[in-house]
Formats: sequence, structure tokens, C-alpha cells
Amino acid sequence: MTLRVFITGGSSGIGFELARQYLESGAIVGITSRDASRLDFFGQNWPGRALLLGADVRDMVSMKRAAELFLALHGAPDIVYANAGISIGNLTELEEDIAVFEEILDTNVTGMVRTFQPFLAAMKQRGSGKLVGISSIAGFRGLPGASAYSASKAAAIRYLEGLRAELYGSGIRVITICPGYVATPMTSRNPYPMPFLVPASKAASGIIRSVEMDRLRYTFPWQMKAIGMLLGMLPDRLHSLLFSRAPRKPRMGD
Repeated sequence: MTLRVFITGGSSGIGFELARQYLESGAIVGITSRDASRLDFFGQNWPGRALLLGADVRDMVSMKRAAELFLALHGAPDIVYANAGISIGNLTELEEDIAVFEEILDTNVTGMVRTFQPFLAAMKQRGSGKLVGISSIAGFRGLPGASAYSASKAAAIRYLEGLRAELYGSGIRVITICPGYVATPMTSRNPYPMPFLVPASKAASGIIRSVEMDRLRYTFPWQMKAIGMLLGMLPDRLHSLLFSRAPRKPRMGD
């Protein structure tokens, strides 16, 4: 049977590579972007199997429409990737950055809920499927100047844990992906060294393998996984001291 996959945030980065690799393998793939014209590459190369969907994970109406179209054409997906996400520098002391906090949390956390929810009834009825959430090693400890992003990714990890327990026994697997630094347009603006940077194509192929293997959590690359585990063991006072000197992600407009 042909694999059916739904991916949010497919116009660039990890989402683009996930969609491309699944399509090259013969899968049917629904791909969302806020601007569907940015998905023309897929329509031109796989017109019969790439379903291009203009949808914004911050808007429940557009996500429901995208899901309903996919369900009507292809039935319940085998895999749903909540991949769409944003990262913008922020400072709590600045009132204008409150909107940035709200946008990041709405996109990276509630957007994940809006991605999964429209498919759950059909997947539960069938009794199988995989829900894959893209979090980050940034969710392991708070990052100065990117506290909203860190908070959103920590929340995503805990949300996926709770969802996994909710769906226990339903036949639906919930998988958490925690990348380190991946070479994408989102990380290209970072004005600091990014150790163990992984090409987006390699990141996507590793994610696909981990999902095929039914790993409940996949953290990569292994070097950043080890660093993340060590950071998690740091006493709070030492973490605050060390990271107070860390370089900051640019704020919007910087």
C-alpha cells in the first residue's frame, strides 16, 4: 500500500526535505505552507502525489480545511508531521517582544495541536498511524535571548509525552524529534558558531529512519544529544552563570 504522509511547514528546511524524500520514495504527501505558491517545486515534479495546501498552523480553520481535503482524497494518513515552527530572538524586558512570545508559542506548541487534531478521529477509527512532533534540543534548557523558543520546544516535548499517554492502546504512535543545529533558513541568521551543524537533507533522512523504526524519541546528532544531557544535569546557578555570557539570537528587525 502506498504510504500517505502529511507535513506542515514544507516550503523550506527540514519540512521541505521530508516531503522531497517521501515523494522520491513513492509516497503520497500532503504539504502545507502559509503561501502555497512556495510549494510549486513539488507540484511540478510530483503532480499526482504531492497535495499542495495553503494553510497556517496558527489558524484552525485553514488546518481543518487542509486535513479534510487530504482525508477526502487519500483517507487517513499513515504519518502526520507537525513540523512548522519559528525562532525569533526576544527579551522579556521589552514590551514589544510580548507579541513575539505569543507568536512563537502559538506556532510551535498550539500549532502542533492544530496539526494533529483534525486527523485523530480517522486514525483512531483505523487503529494505526504515527504522529511526529518536531521539537528541539533547545527545549532541554532555557537559552538567553531565545527564551520563548526554548519554552515552546520544552512545552512541545511535554505535550507529546502527554499525548502519547492519552493515545496508549489506540494503535497510534506519538514520536518526538529533537534536532540540534540543522542548516535551514531559520538557523542561517544565527550570528554565532553552531557546533555539529547537520545538513537538512541528512536530518530528514535520519528522521524518516527513526520514524520507520518506531523510536519514541530521536535526538540528533549524537554529539548534541550528549551535550544536551550534560546541560540537563547542570545546577541552575551554574547554568545561569555560564549562559549569561552566551551569544544571543537576533530579535525581529535586528
